[in-house]
Amino acid sequence: MSWKGTVRGRPARPPDQGFVTAETAVVLPALVLFAMGLVWALLAASAQIQCVDAARAGARAAARQDPPGTVVETARRAAPEGARVAVSREGDLVHVVVAAHPPGPDGLTLELSHEAVALAEETVGAGG
Repeated sequence: MSWKGTVRGRPARPPDQGFVTAETAVVLPALVLFAMGLVWALLAASAQIQCVDAARAGARAAARQDPPGTVVETARRAAPEGARVAVSREGDLVHVVVAAHPPGPDGLTLELSHEAVALAEETVGAGG
């Protein structure tokens, strides 16, 4: 079907012509922001997984009695870019904490971190 009619000697437009363009102009930026949010969430989740892997790798290296520089370097290789690595020891346990900011806008103050704990190998099998 087509719209037929005249208004003051000119062909009349269908009553809804132009509304689709206006609706698209309103919805499109919202869809773009939503898509950007999803991409940022995926990048943040990936960085969190890297923090977990880096902390575990550092804790394994520390438990094997690797030198402290090697432990930090092992964790930094697996960590996201710009991550901070802290290694400490409490009794027989070795703690490795990896913290990083997710990729994306710097205005977001989210910090990702993970701590891994391992038992030092020198204490395994030591009788008491």
